[in-house]
Amino acid sequence: MLLKGSCHCQAVTFSVKSNYPYPFNRCYCSVCRKTAGGGGYAINLSGESKTLNVSGEEHITVYRAFIKGEQSTGERHFCKHCASSLWVYDPEWPELVHPFASAIDTDLPTPPRKTHMMLGSRADWVEVNGQFQDKCFDEYPDESLAEWHQRLRLEC
Repeated sequence: MLLKGSCHCQAVTFSVKSNYPYPFNRCYCSVCRKTAGGGGYAINLSGESKTLNVSGEEHITVYRAFIKGEQSTGERHFCKHCASSLWVYDPEWPELVHPFASAIDTDLPTPPRKTHMMLGSRADWVEVNGQFQDKCFDEYPDESLAEWHQRLRLEC
């Protein structure tokens, strides 16, 4: 599925091919929550980095978070004008890019189930609206974005 996205002020637009576009994985870690999660969590999708096509690159700034005192290799891209979070890229997994669902303009498929991850660092004020069949994890889930899509036999 081709995902098209943009920042709020439209200075940056992008597209990326995603084999796993269901917005199911809610991350409650402090980095996602504070940089992209107005509801107390952020949702990252999966895309093929070689297909990322960006217009307005000059308007992008990159933030690399410090986690447990060390700078992360993950590069969080956002618009330097309106501060919209756009995607995360990590050179440790060069074939992937993870756009934030909140930046996607394309209609996304509705996930039949959700995963709630990094609940161990969830802010106290954040309610986890987990459903009966949702999976919850204090840290990282036991399956990748691809494995989740495959397990539920979801195709796009």
